[in-house]
Amino acid sequence: MRAKIKVSGIVQGVGFRPFVYRTAVENGLVGYVQNRGDAHVDIMVEGKKGSIERFLQDLKDKKPPLARIYDIAVTYNEEKSEFTKFTILKSSEAADLSGSVVPPDVSICDQCLAELQQPQNPRHNYFFITCTDCGPRYTIIERIPYDRPFTTMKNFRMCPFCQKEYADPVNRRFHAQTVACSRCGPHVQLANRDGQQISSEDPIREAGKLLEEGYVLAIKGYGGFHVATATTKDDPVMRLRTVKHRSQKPFAVMARDLETVRSFAEMSSKEAELLTSCIKPIVLLRKSDNYYLSSQIAPGLHNIGVMLPYTGLHFMLFDDVHEPAFVMTSANPPNEPIVMDNMEAVRKLQGVVDYFLFHNRTVAQRCDDSVLRVHGTNTSLIRRSRGYVPEPINLKWHASNCALGVGAELNGTSCVLLKDKAFISQHIGDIENLETLQFLRSATKHVLRLTNSRPSVIACDLHPKFSTTLLAQDLGKEWSLPVVSVQHHYAHAYALMAEYALNEIVAVVCDGYGYGSEGKAWGGEVLHCNRQGGFSRLGHLEEQPLVGGDLATRYPLRMAAGILNKSESADVEKWLLLNSKHFPHGKAEVEIILQQLHRKGSLIVTTSCGRVLDALAAVLGICLERTYEGEPAMKLEAAATDGKAVFKLEPIIEDSVLLTSVLVREVFNRRKVFSASDLAFSAQRYLAQGLARIAVHEAKQLGINSVGFSGGVAYNGHITQTMRKVVEQSGLKFVVHGMVPPGDGGVSFGQAVAAVWHMEH
Repeated sequence: MRAKIKVSGIVQGVGFRPFVYRTAVENGLVGYVQNRGDAHVDIMVEGKKGSIERFLQDLKDKKPPLARIYDIAVTYNEEKSEFTKFTILKSSEAADLSGSVVPPDVSICDQCLAELQQPQNPRHNYFFITCTDCGPRYTIIERIPYDRPFTTMKNFRMCPFCQKEYADPVNRRFHAQTVACSRCGPHVQLANRDGQQISSEDPIREAGKLLEEGYVLAIKGYGGFHVATATTKDDPVMRLRTVKHRSQKPFAVMARDLETVRSFAEMSSKEAELLTSCIKPIVLLRKSDNYYLSSQIAPGLHNIGVMLPYTGLHFMLFDDVHEPAFVMTSANPPNEPIVMDNMEAVRKLQGVVDYFLFHNRTVAQRCDDSVLRVHGTNTSLIRRSRGYVPEPINLKWHASNCALGVGAELNGTSCVLLKDKAFISQHIGDIENLETLQFLRSATKHVLRLTNSRPSVIACDLHPKFSTTLLAQDLGKEWSLPVVSVQHHYAHAYALMAEYALNEIVAVVCDGYGYGSEGKAWGGEVLHCNRQGGFSRLGHLEEQPLVGGDLATRYPLRMAAGILNKSESADVEKWLLLNSKHFPHGKAEVEIILQQLHRKGSLIVTTSCGRVLDALAAVLGICLERTYEGEPAMKLEAAATDGKAVFKLEPIIEDSVLLTSVLVREVFNRRKVFSASDLAFSAQRYLAQGLARIAVHEAKQLGINSVGFSGGVAYNGHITQTMRKVVEQSGLKFVVHGMVPPGDGGVSFGQAVAAVWHMEH
């Protein structure tokens, strides 16, 4: 009997063909296995029916650890035998609109790590040791099928030793496209600040020693460069802050091992599982009571971003040093993409770093580290990138059209929605300059190539002047496609609906800013959406003045002043003058603010939850100037971590509007009576309970049983858990994101979903 088998999923670049070969031979079958240009794998087997059935079961039960099988299509026939053995055929470039794709980059496996550290092993100390179970994929592939000639490994011809393993069906490196050793693979070199090579017998371990001594290094990895330094010394961290213009924004660290992480951070079993997974993401952990790393790594925050080594090079950095961890932050100039080319690194990081640790393999795709956070039973993706991309999100519904969402203006991604899968690009960043916009364009086209897809509609933000909106319009003209505008917060809501396959939802969406109807600034919304394209705004936070427009987002004191000015009991003028040193122009600026407050009608207003949290942080003296996105809210959350409820102010709701002036005034009046921690806790509780009550009321009125929470504020564990409690106690289902970021990194997904549903109706 003969069976023709088509396997779809992540089945290229994960050792699937060698696995198929061994499994077929073990079951006494003949035929072939072949990679296809659409990222499927074709298999033809001949043999007894029972043997074929066992073979098919083994495909499902014994597949390689990195493989993901989405579907196995089998066609049987009784044609005469034409094979005498089982072989691996050369890949075919045939393609269709399948939506299958290559796997993401994964960390070094235990077997390769053991070989790296064995003196007698031929790959001892080889920094890029890999096999079919580990190593880079997405960051080296140029096009499919996933074969060495189509990757940046094409420049490295295998030596006889590597070629022998590559060709041996029983070897772990059989058809491993990244196979290499110190004789034939990429090499590493240490260079000075000018990019000139420094002679060193052991450049990686020498780099580790330099880091421990307090030098700043740029280290090239899989998807680009990190900038690294010591974690137990303040001076190099402060120097790094100065040269990177990051006065407060937290840095991630790479710790030696799990035991070391426990010495400075608290860690649940779930967090430990994530840290040690093959993805090796950055996980936000709570600092322990005996935290001893530099206070300048994550100033004013209760948590710290931690990851473990995920390449042989990373492990070797720690070999000859006592430093428990290294700062390991993405190497990018302000508002630009991560640096990925050696010469580009020298040009852009000269003056920032003391040394470079280069390797000579080209990076095909920039890719930052992924960032996660666990609160309660939910794992929240803050940045979905290395280790996740380009693996699709499998949906429980089928899109009738292929759609492209180009994302938001901040924390941008793009998304290709194809059939029952969503392919979200790696983290792009803030689309504030031409380089980042070009990165978004190129990453988007790369995903389209890998998925062999062509969109029938493009979706973008409602804001007419966003760079992403203009990109969508350009692509629409280039490809002669319709462009659909999707309001920012509805995109968040649609992303929640699609993730949970809901036909209808009442969603609370809270963030810093989104362009609302009539051009207003939204950010604290209760929305109703359904799959038929219906949507409406059911409620929101009280409108508050943005004193000085965008300046109010940078200086939270302005936001607080605008809110407090509504209350006669708050002496805003006196308070502002006391804090005048926190304004760039001191008392003169305060006078201008007071004049603006007297002209209430001329002020722009916003319903932003983020801005209310900013105001609360300013009132409590927690954060008086925002130096990075979300800083005041993050520091307010940190302050609230050990707090408790100290005032019984029940949420005041009028016509589905949650009043926030009364909240800020209450905190202002009690700031000298209660601790900042308790007041921060109480204020967050007020907002969460109030918004949840509006959502529950509206959902019951509409007969909807699901209430969701999305937007950047959904990263706040206290607010999310408080909202969950209110919703679930009311008998409704509460949903939050698990597969896409709640913040703007998930907006492209919601845009694509909205566009597909719009075309259906």
